[in-house]
Formats: sequence, structure tokens, C-alpha cells
Amino acid sequence: MSQLNYLEKLLDGVEVEWKALGGLAENLDSMRKPITSGLRESGTIPYYGASGIVDYVKDYIFDGDFLLVSEDGANLLARNTPIAFSISGKSWVNNHAHVLKFNTYVELRYVDIYINSIDLTPYISGAAQPKLNQKNLNSIPIPIPCPNNPEKSLAIQAEIVRILDAFTAMTAELKAELKAELNLRKKQYNYYRDQLFSFEDVEVECLPMGNENVGEFIRGGGLQKKDFTETGVGCIHYGQIYTYYGTYTTETKTCVSLEFAKKARKAKSGDLVIATTSENDEDVCKAVAWLGNDDIAVSSDACIYRHKLNPKYVSYFFQTEHFQKQKRQYITGTKVRRVNADNLAKILIPVPTPEEQSRIVSILDNFDAITNSITKGLPREIELRQKQYEYYRDLLLSFPKSHSDEAA
Repeated sequence: MSQLNYLEKLLDGVEVEWKALGGLAENLDSMRKPITSGLRESGTIPYYGASGIVDYVKDYIFDGDFLLVSEDGANLLARNTPIAFSISGKSWVNNHAHVLKFNTYVELRYVDIYINSIDLTPYISGAAQPKLNQKNLNSIPIPIPCPNNPEKSLAIQAEIVRILDAFTAMTAELKAELKAELNLRKKQYNYYRDQLFSFEDVEVECLPMGNENVGEFIRGGGLQKKDFTETGVGCIHYGQIYTYYGTYTTETKTCVSLEFAKKARKAKSGDLVIATTSENDEDVCKAVAWLGNDDIAVSSDACIYRHKLNPKYVSYFFQTEHFQKQKRQYITGTKVRRVNADNLAKILIPVPTPEEQSRIVSILDNFDAITNSITKGLPREIELRQKQYEYYRDLLLSFPKSHSDEAA
């Protein structure tokens, strides 16, 4: 049986009637009450609102199976998130959503899936704050197979839900497998990286990073995000180091003007740029080796490490537990965590021969390529699965419309 005639086989010649959503369900919006207090981080009764989901522990409005449809079209369209989902049990819902209780011949998940498959733009009203009001919501047409035989209608709806939920489960399973593989590779990578920097079998001198024979730390300048320009001289802002860059880079994400660059603190090719400030200990002292040809501007809350070692070797060292363990003793601050350049200069780094540094870099580059390949492949594979799901969903929901339906 071809995929294209699957819906036809499933319907087996039965009639399909398009019914307005308002005729299939009771809208329970009038039962809502305003919430002024009582929201907590834990409890037994979920609260659904425009800002997400928390728990409400005192009262509840709805008890049973029903569909929740967001009223806030602006947020939904901007975030590309589903506009409807089914919930059950005791729940409190604020006035930024519609609550629908369906009659006995409609499968709740079926309506949920269908609403999420269509373009709701024609039903959104308002410019400054788009909304899906109750009148427009109730006018959305829903295809009901075999409306005169509720038992058969529910069976067809349930089969469509089963098939599409199976695709969703397959995607979730694949995602879990890929993440497990990625986590395993990362653990292996971290283990071998730390082993390479342990130098257990050879004697390697460890020197302070600020030693005159090793390198020096140079504080960054006054670069701020407002100074970014579309073209000009490349720059690295400290926040980009732990949100955008990896171990090394030859290009910058942002630029500053030529005039600004003249007075900025700049990193040269081979220097490391290090974030000395963050909101958490993990991101403090994340580093990226600058391997581009031109000098680049560096922001404050970052420092430049100018050294006599292999740049990638030093950048990989910053990722090791050997470095992290030394770093932790120098972290200061409460909400904002910092390590200053003077303390960074005290951290000991193993200094093997240039040949050994290159060998270690070559090994870690290979591990890094494997890990990055899996990391990049994960969202791509999930995207392909999502497109596959949408393809079969559209096939299963491509119900024929009668002339009267189209005229309406």
C-alpha cells in the first residue's frame, strides 16, 4: 500500500465532516479566576500561564481531560511553539489561555495534533499584542471522520494519533541515543585529554603561566557590546568565549570600528583570549586561541595571554581538570565570579618540548572533531525526524473538503 493512499484506506470510504471547534467542545473560559498570590515552586496542582508552568497548591478550577490553547499569538508565533496541548486532572489555568472540554466522539489528542498542524495566522487578531480570541478559536474547522458513527470516528482518530505518537516516540528514542553517544564520547575525550596532560611516563617541568620564559597576561580594554559594528576590526567580547567560541578560532563573530580599534587592547595571532568573569565557576577562565592573521580587540572582563607555547596546547590545557583544580582556589565574588590576571599567572602549566606539544594537539584535534561531529549531527538528525513526522502528519490529516465546506 502506497503512503499516498494510506488516509484513503484508513477512512475506507466514510464521510468526513468539517465542524467548527466551538461546536465540538464546551469553552470553560468563564470559570477562570484571577490569581494574585499562592504560586509556589512545588505542590500538587499544576498552574498553566503565559510565563510557563509552576505549581499552585490552594485551589483548582478544572478537573478532567481537556485541551489548553494559548491565547497569546505573539509569543507562540515568535517562539514557534505548539499552540495547543492536552492535559488532565486538577489544574489551574490563567486568562492567557482557553480551556476546552470536548464531547464524547472527539479524541482529545487528535484535535491537539490537528490544531498544531495548521497555520493559525488567519485566526490571530490585534497588532500590538496579537491574540487568539474565543470567537476566532471557536471558528477553526476540525475534520471529523464518520461523524454519524461515534465509535468508528473515535477509532479512526485514535489510529491517526497512534501512528503520529509512534513517530514522536521514535524521535525521542533517537535523540536519547545520540545524546548518550555524545556524553560517552565527551567522557572519553575528557579522560584522554587529562591523561595526555598528566605526563606520568615522562618528566616534564611545570612552570607558572606568568613565568618570563612562558608568557604574560594582559588585561582587556573597555570594549562593550554597544561598540560592535558590522565591519571593521575583529573583536572578542568576554561573553562570547563561553557562548560562541570553541578551543580556537580564525574569525571573530563581531567587529569594532577602525577608530575604536586604535585605542583598544588587542590580541595577536597565537594569543589566548580568556574570560575572567562569569555567573558560574565552570565558565570562568574559558579560553579561545586566536589563530587569525590580524590583531583583534579584546573586551574588559577578559584578558590576553601572550606566550611562547603552542596556542592550541595552551587552550586545551585550560580545559583539563589539572587547570580547573588550580583555578578554583582563585575564584572570588558571589553573584559574579572572577579570577584576576595576577592569580592566573600563578597557575602551573606543564611545558614539554614543542614536538610533544604538537603531538598532543594533533591527538586532541582528532577527538575534538569526532565530538563536534556528533554535536552538530544531533540537531540535524532531530530536524530530519521532525520533517519526517510533519510529512506523515500532513498525509494523515489531508482530509477531503466538500464544496459546501470550501464555500463556508
